[in-house]
Amino acid sequence: MNASEVSANVHDHGKVIDRQKNRVQCNYCAKMMSGFSRLRYHLGCVKGDVAPCGEVPENVKALIKTKLLELKRGSLGKEVGNLEFPDLPWKRKLYPSPSVIEHRKHQTTQKSGPDCKKDVQKDRLSANGVTKDVPLPTGRNGSQEVVDHNEREDSSSRQTKKCIGRFFYELGADLSVVMSPSFQRMLTATVGCGQIGYKLPSCQDLKGWILKEEVKEMQQYVKDVRNSWASTGCSILLDGWMDEKGRNLINVLVDCPKGTIYIRSYDLSASIADVDVLQFIIEEIIEEVGIENVVQIIAYSISDCMEAAGQRLTEKFRTVFWTVSASHCIELMLEKIGMMDPTRGILDKAKTITKFIHSHATVLKLMRNHTSAYNLVKPSKIKWAKPFLTLENILSEKDNLQNMFVSAGWNSLIWSSREEGKRVAALVVDPAFWTGAGMVLKATIPLVRVLNWINGGDKSQMGYIYDTMDQAKEAIAKEFKHKKSQYMPFWEVIDKIWNKHLYSPLHSTGYYLNPHFFYSSDFHCDAEVASGMLCCIVRMVPDLHVQDLIGLQLDHYLLAEGAFAQGSAFDQRTNIPPVLWWSRYGQQHPEFQRFATRILSQTCDGASRYELKKSLAEKLLMKGRNPIEQQRLSDLTFLHYNLHLQSFNSRLNTDIVLEEIDPMDEWIVEEANQILSQNDDSAWMDLDCEAATINEDLVHGKGPSGIQPKVETWVLTF
Repeated sequence: MNASEVSANVHDHGKVIDRQKNRVQCNYCAKMMSGFSRLRYHLGCVKGDVAPCGEVPENVKALIKTKLLELKRGSLGKEVGNLEFPDLPWKRKLYPSPSVIEHRKHQTTQKSGPDCKKDVQKDRLSANGVTKDVPLPTGRNGSQEVVDHNEREDSSSRQTKKCIGRFFYELGADLSVVMSPSFQRMLTATVGCGQIGYKLPSCQDLKGWILKEEVKEMQQYVKDVRNSWASTGCSILLDGWMDEKGRNLINVLVDCPKGTIYIRSYDLSASIADVDVLQFIIEEIIEEVGIENVVQIIAYSISDCMEAAGQRLTEKFRTVFWTVSASHCIELMLEKIGMMDPTRGILDKAKTITKFIHSHATVLKLMRNHTSAYNLVKPSKIKWAKPFLTLENILSEKDNLQNMFVSAGWNSLIWSSREEGKRVAALVVDPAFWTGAGMVLKATIPLVRVLNWINGGDKSQMGYIYDTMDQAKEAIAKEFKHKKSQYMPFWEVIDKIWNKHLYSPLHSTGYYLNPHFFYSSDFHCDAEVASGMLCCIVRMVPDLHVQDLIGLQLDHYLLAEGAFAQGSAFDQRTNIPPVLWWSRYGQQHPEFQRFATRILSQTCDGASRYELKKSLAEKLLMKGRNPIEQQRLSDLTFLHYNLHLQSFNSRLNTDIVLEEIDPMDEWIVEEANQILSQNDDSAWMDLDCEAATINEDLVHGKGPSGIQPKVETWVLTF
């Protein structure tokens, strides 16, 4: 091997033994020393504060020594600095005048003492009346400081490059973007002026050492999460979809209080309706996670194949429960209600209003002038929440919309004289439409509020979901003044999906184990709650002796005895999460505490809440790729998904309402787009600017006097 084939990076010839004490070890003689700077002298066999290496290969020694001398020369050049006249002869540059030498000697005599070698002295060089400060090196230790400084610069540069790499990996962006001149200009502008020598990572860096180090760090994070499963248990989350090629794909995640992690992706296209294949895949995941750690599996679909696989798995693994994502089930409830005849008619009328307003710039501008720039459509990441959020928004703007369609501004528009405009204007002033809209919202907004709560920041919903669904049903009954003939059709839709797909004994047991509810005056232990509690004890605790212990300890919880009777335990029943309450006050009952912790630590929602970018998994599951490139893509997918999940878990709140409306949304796009008039074209140009002006006026207390504050029709409290 010649010198050109040897790495000049000193980090490749030694390894860190103790980061805190900065101890490194030579790869050739195993000698320990302080820092890579000393290792560089050791390998180059340059005499100094460390003994030369006797085992280093000659080509390595020659290369390291050459690099070390280059560093010294470079640092010396930096210390001496540049003179004002670069065209002077070399001799003039190198040697100061005799008067300067005398002055330097005078300084040297003043700097006598044992520490004089550690000082970097400065002198004033005079040339044609121009003076400059020039640092003068004072020996080997001065050069050592320069090497250490370069070492720190290298470390800082590597960390900066890793941060840029993490940005790309988390975003799931094309790594070649780093070579884009626009991207480089953006970072240069962000870093600011005066930053010299700033170097971006190359595309090869992002695919190479940066990716390798980031994957290694993420593997450690995943390992830490896995280590928590033994105490809290975990939930396997399935996330399936069909891509543009018609393939049926699945991502598998594992969730616990410590964090949610990505496991792997599968292509089920060849066996989408094959229960045996689906069962085999999930069994493979259960074995990898550990059957002793898995509490439940949360599916993304209510298909017959999925339901059959769930039934087989729970029969084979008695300690594991099967349910469907709570968000998906509640969305199904909203969909069923939305398809009921009276509800569907009201939603169609509301859609007629929004399509008309959003399809014509002049009308939209007029609407924003009358409604403080409100958008009537409320986009949501949950498809069947959007119609009811939009209808709620329309109802809250009832007076403003009615005023708009009888205003002089409306009558001045060409649309007021056209059949389409007249039809919408008549609809807005029709009392029957508003009465029907109110009835629809009475049945649906409680469910939308539950959806919003599920998608909020707290994932450990197991102690609350059972009571929350009861609250939603009671709220619907209350809105209809407890008239059975009016609210029962909606209850039947909710109960059918709850009983068949969503409900799990874990839900009612979580309700029982939540001290917030258990010790309240309105706690109700019906047959479903009691049987759910018994089912969980029998299935999750196979050891009969432990079952008996839990039965005895349950009596203490029931009677609030021992640690459960402490004043702090009483005070904290409603102030802290139930799983934290059990960790503090259940220590005298370890078997019951572990049982409660494993149940209350679980989520009720599925993988869809994380909104993972599907394109990486789709690309990963394509065949015909080089094995090396396939492994790199696998690392990128693993890193991207887990960085995204890590970031998602740190968010305090996640609303189901989106900020931006999809321009192709069915609530704003007419089936047959009409050609805009010339007036409309010009109106579109100023529309956003006009909206911004309206918002600014509202901040300063201006705006139309007819604006009414938005009133929630129903609020769910927890």
